[in-house]
Amino acid sequence: MNTPCLFVTLCINANLPLTRECPLAPCYFVHQRSVDFLVFADHVTVSPIRCEDPAGGTEMTQVTTEPFGDVDEGSVEKWVLRSSLVTVEVLTLGCIIRSIRCSDRKGRVDDVVQGYDHLEGYATDRRYFGALVGRVANRIAGGRFVVDGVEYRLAVNNGPNALHGGLRGFNKAVWRAERVEDGVCLRHTSPDGDQGYPGEVQVAVTYTLKGGSLRSRYQARATRTSPINLTNHSYFNLAGQAVENVYDHEVSIQAQSYLPVDGTSIPTGEVRAVEGSPFDLRKPDLIGSLLKPLPGPGFDHNFCLASPGDPWALRPAARVCHAESGRVLEVSTSQPGVQFYTANFLDGSVVGKGGSRYAKHSSFCLETQSWPDAINKPSFPSCLLRPGEEYLHETTFSFSTV
Repeated sequence: MNTPCLFVTLCINANLPLTRECPLAPCYFVHQRSVDFLVFADHVTVSPIRCEDPAGGTEMTQVTTEPFGDVDEGSVEKWVLRSSLVTVEVLTLGCIIRSIRCSDRKGRVDDVVQGYDHLEGYATDRRYFGALVGRVANRIAGGRFVVDGVEYRLAVNNGPNALHGGLRGFNKAVWRAERVEDGVCLRHTSPDGDQGYPGEVQVAVTYTLKGGSLRSRYQARATRTSPINLTNHSYFNLAGQAVENVYDHEVSIQAQSYLPVDGTSIPTGEVRAVEGSPFDLRKPDLIGSLLKPLPGPGFDHNFCLASPGDPWALRPAARVCHAESGRVLEVSTSQPGVQFYTANFLDGSVVGKGGSRYAKHSSFCLETQSWPDAINKPSFPSCLLRPGEEYLHETTFSFSTV
């Protein structure tokens, strides 16, 4: 215990280390955006992620919790976040956003996300309604990738590809929850080899509600280098439940380029300008009108919000407006991409809330994330999380009326 070590604080903005010696075993202590890592010469251990919410504001959000039932993985809780404008329900199963209730311009309150009335629906769900998906959201080509010269093979669960973390991804885990100011923090530990991925990964997501804005703060760290790409997979319909489609929703996405895909929805590697194409969504237009010239069943594409090497920053991503109700959803994120999906593979067989049958194009998803298959595309923004680093991104869904 007399061997000197080095304590290093990584200054995120300046990238300058500050050091001081201490009489402990050889190690580095790394502080990165309020998360601590103890890095030893031959391995990494990690202290618990701190559930912190740096957001300011004076309005207090009411936070309550109650039992919601049991699944094979354990007991599930429902957490309710209630502000003066929005009420959000979150399940500890899969960090599922079960409900978002907000008013239209006339004061009528509706639930604007699709899902189920009971826990059984979520336990058997294969559509990822409202869930946090990972370790890697979206598709990995062929269910394989190479890290540091080692090939890893994943379960193939979407044609020839791996999708949304595997057969039992983060959406099927029961997360540990604790209250934070204006919200709830949920944690999960994914063991080394989980679904074929390398290293143990500790993950936390913090949902906080202030006024009409629901913010999701995602954090993760790993004991071995692993791809990480977390997102929420809520299906939105701003008109409420039991509405046939979202053709009358007006959407805009602040992206200059998008990723063309092959026949299995894997990006080809090209980054193509949206100019002059059906994927130019920079000006608001109705989803119904946008779908007509589009090849294939609908949108299921990554829109590029940032380029490789761009600094971490919260950026406007998308805006959706439903004129009849007056409801507006605005999305901002620190992620480099957003997957716009128009529920192309819902077919009416899913019975959701209040007995509603969810049909094709009955909702839309705005999945803020890293670019799909980035682990196999060196030119894409990296999705690798290495020991001693922190994965951190934020996404905000803001609800208002016009």
